Amino acid sequence: MSGAIFLSAGVPDPKRGPDFAKTADTVAITAAVSALLYVTLGRRLLVWGGHPAITPMVHVVAEDLRIDYGSWVKLYQSQHFEDEFPEDNSRFQNVVYTEAGKDREVSLLHMRQRMFGEQQFDAAVFIGGMQGILDEFNLFRRLQPKATALPVLSTGGAAILLSKEVSPGLRPDLAENLDYVALFHRHLNISVREQRYARRDDQPIDLASRMWNNEDQPESIAAEGELFAEDDENSNDREPGAELEN
Repeated sequence: MSGAIFLSAGVPDPKRGPDFAKTADTVAITAAVSALLYVTLGRRLLVWGGHPAITPMVHVVAEDLRIDYGSWVKLYQSQHFEDEFPEDNSRFQNVVYTEAGKDREVSLLHMRQRMFGEQQFDAAVFIGGMQGILDEFNLFRRLQPKATALPVLSTGGAAILLSKEVSPGLRPDLAENLDYVALFHRHLNISVREQRYARRDDQPIDLASRMWNNEDQPESIAAEGELFAEDDENSNDREPGAELEN
């Protein structure tokens, strides 16, 4: 079974993080998160800290792709933020609740330590965000040293500051390429030929057994480009800030 993918994303709040907000591109952040979901769901376990604005988005994409949301995504949330939990949490058995500490920072640190210590990751993707993105990046690198750290610089915010941390091996397409679907397929080593499975238990351990050829291409994968294109067109009509704060 392939390792998990960690998502760290947020749209900076101009009041709480004006310096991060200056460079953030909210449209690019939303597009990058959507693209990551389309590339990974049904192929890799996706783990993140359960941001209120991301959870509904992940659920919608999972339904579009006809995969079991509770099987392919895993949320970690601290009891410190219990009053802010999304309603979706109660519908699925995929949320790990961690103990609240004496304050916000201690609670977040405990949650992140459990999140990075309880599964093996292939990669982490960092999109936009504020100080929380930097904190998660540093802890992830320490606890998962063999995993790939992928800051999407074109989204701005805290992610752009991570370029100094991963140089000199950083590829220029992370700053220049806005075709995020192709970007994630390339950097996460997920082939476009890899089949999507409704449940993780259905996915073969052997990677070669997951590939399709032109004769037996599954409908869910054939429709992927259409679904993403439709989502991208509709994004022009949305308020740009599904406010993902981190």
